[in-house]
Amino acid sequence: MSGRFVRSVCTMALIAGAASAVLSTPVASAAPADPPDRSSVSSLLTQLQSLYRKAEEATEKYNGTEEDLKKQRDRVKKIDDDLAAARKALTGSKDAAGRIAREQYQGGNGTLSPYVGFLLGSDPQQALDSGHQLQRAAGQRAAAVGRLAENEKRAADLAVKARDALHAEQALAAEQKQRRDDVRKSLAQVEKMLASLTGEQLSELRKLEQKDITEAQRKLLDSGRLGTAAAPSPLGSKAIEYAFQQIGKPYVWGAEGPDSFDCSGLTSQAWAHAGGVIPRTSQEQWKSLPRVPLNDIRPGDLVIYFEGATHVALYIGNGLVIQAPRPGTAVKVSPIASNPLLGVVRPDAGAAPLARYVPPPVPGTPS
Repeated sequence: MSGRFVRSVCTMALIAGAASAVLSTPVASAAPADPPDRSSVSSLLTQLQSLYRKAEEATEKYNGTEEDLKKQRDRVKKIDDDLAAARKALTGSKDAAGRIAREQYQGGNGTLSPYVGFLLGSDPQQALDSGHQLQRAAGQRAAAVGRLAENEKRAADLAVKARDALHAEQALAAEQKQRRDDVRKSLAQVEKMLASLTGEQLSELRKLEQKDITEAQRKLLDSGRLGTAAAPSPLGSKAIEYAFQQIGKPYVWGAEGPDSFDCSGLTSQAWAHAGGVIPRTSQEQWKSLPRVPLNDIRPGDLVIYFEGATHVALYIGNGLVIQAPRPGTAVKVSPIASNPLLGVVRPDAGAAPLARYVPPPVPGTPS
């Protein structure tokens, strides 16, 4: 990540911090200002949330390309290692073929091969034994020639694969750069919009957002759709413990610890530290992990948000999740309905829940 971009993210964090300060400090003015129009604030909130979603979608695409690039680089390395081994074997088979050619050359120029010399001796048994030696020698020569052809073909095939794999890596690297630029562009739009708002607008935005979240949470809990299982699996318990230890660390796109996280960086690392390796991105987590109905949710499960599966959080029970929400914020405990739910996945489907579980204390008041 470039220093310039880090500064940009820090600027956004400062803006968010300034917004929080504004919320707690009355705005000084010569005369009381008219309250902002509710519909315009609602429109601003919709725009801001849309920008955040675009930024997170771009971030998850960047993360996915980064994972593909890592796998492709491993593939290139393996092919290169195989190619080096094949070329070494080819050199050995060429040396063997050279020895055969020299033997045949000597035999065709008046110099008897040692095997033919045996056949011209006066001892029949020796001649018979020598005949077997000649047969073995012929077989060895044929095998050497076969190995030469096989190794030549293998080296040629691997050379083509190595070239193609390198081209694929270069294409992924170019795609990764485009994804990075998309993230920067999306975050710059968020920063620009935040910088254009007044303290009063920021205050109203926060109040309206909190009101929307509270209402969505109330509706979900009242619906009875949310399961009440209180105990995670042993690995789920460890994932929750790790996630709690990260509370307060800043959101940074593409980050997966130890000092900062994005949404899927937090969930993937929580489960990795618990001993259960899961995909890096929210889209892949949604795509590849077993899904469970919302009424079967238990602590340790992953909650996936938005239609494109662009956000993820770790469920901790009692209708709460731990998440890395968005740029300018930090890892925190939130209501499960803080974003539109898509579904729930379970990294350790089939594992039994703990017989006894005491969840960590939730710091502060969820928001």
